[in-house]
Amino acid sequence: MPLITHSNYKRPKWLFNGHLETIYPAIFRKIELLNGQRERIKTADGDFLDLDWYKQNSSQLVIISHGLEGNSSRPYMLGMAKIFFKNGFDVLTWNYRGCGEELNKQAIFYHSGATYDLDEVVKHSMPHYDQISLIGFSLGGNLTLKYLGEQKGKNPKIKNGVAVSVPLHLSSSSKKISEGENILYSKRFLKSLREKVMKKAETHPEEIPVHFLKNIKTLSDFDDYFTGPLHGFSDAEEYYEVNSSIHFLDQIDVPTLVLNAKNDPFLSERCFPEKLGKSLSKVYFEFPKYGGHVGFSSGNNSIPYYSEQRAFEFIGMDI
Repeated sequence: MPLITHSNYKRPKWLFNGHLETIYPAIFRKIELLNGQRERIKTADGDFLDLDWYKQNSSQLVIISHGLEGNSSRPYMLGMAKIFFKNGFDVLTWNYRGCGEELNKQAIFYHSGATYDLDEVVKHSMPHYDQISLIGFSLGGNLTLKYLGEQKGKNPKIKNGVAVSVPLHLSSSSKKISEGENILYSKRFLKSLREKVMKKAETHPEEIPVHFLKNIKTLSDFDDYFTGPLHGFSDAEEYYEVNSSIHFLDQIDVPTLVLNAKNDPFLSERCFPEKLGKSLSKVYFEFPKYGGHVGFSSGNNSIPYYSEQRAFEFIGMDI
C-alpha cells in the first residue's frame, strides 16, 4: 500500500495563491504563549546553542526545528509549540548556530544537513523524557528527516516525526527559489546571510572569504562559496546531494509525516515523490493542493493552523 494520505486542508478564499498563503502568516500572525525558559548548552566543538523550553512536567517532549534564517520565536514555531503545550506535552524550540540573539563562536554556521547539532539537542533532552517527537519546518524539516534516517534503530525514545514544507531535494529547490517569481524571497534570505558572513568575518577573517560576496547572486551561489566549503563540501552541488533528505527516507523506522503543499513556491517537483511513497514503510506523504510555504492558514489566528492540528493528530495518534 502506498503511504500517501489524502488531505482535508482547505485554504481561506482570500488567500488565493501560494504567495499570499506564504506571506500572510509570516507577517500578520501573532501567537500568545507563555515565555519560554532560555537555556544555553555547549556543543562538542566549543560552540553553543540556545534552547527555549516550555515545561509542565510531562514525560513526552516535542522538539521543533525552524527554517532558513528563522529562529525559535517565529510565529510558525510558536503556533506549533502552543498546540502541543496546551495538550500536555513539554516543548523545546531551538536556534541554530547564528540564528539566536548572539552570533556563534565557530567559523561554521548551520545548514540543511547539520544533524550533529540536532543530535546535541536530543541527547541533552533525553534523560528527562520517556518519549520524544521531532518536528521541522522547511530547512528544519530536511534536517529532521535526515536525522531520523541516520538514527535508525539507535534511539528508542524517538517515537515519530513531522516535516512541514520540506525541500526533500535541495538542489532543485534551491534553483526554484531563485526563479523570477520568487526573487523577493531569495533577496531577503541573501541579505540576511550576507550580513552574517560580514559579521563572522570580523572574528574569523582567514576562514570566511568575505571578498566572494561580490559574486553572490543566488542562494546556490551562496552555498557554492560559503555553505558548502565552510562545512566540508567541495561546492553547492555536493552539499545538496549529501544532505538532501530524500535519500534518507527509506531508512526512517518511526512513523513520520511529510506535509508539502503543491503550490509551495519554494519546492521543486522532486519534493513530491509520490512513486517513492509506495516503497516506504514508515513515511506518510500528504501533498495538499494548497498551503503555500510554511502556511496552511486557518484564516483565524485564534484557531490552530492545519499544519499544527495535523502534526498533533499524527503524533498524538502514534504515542
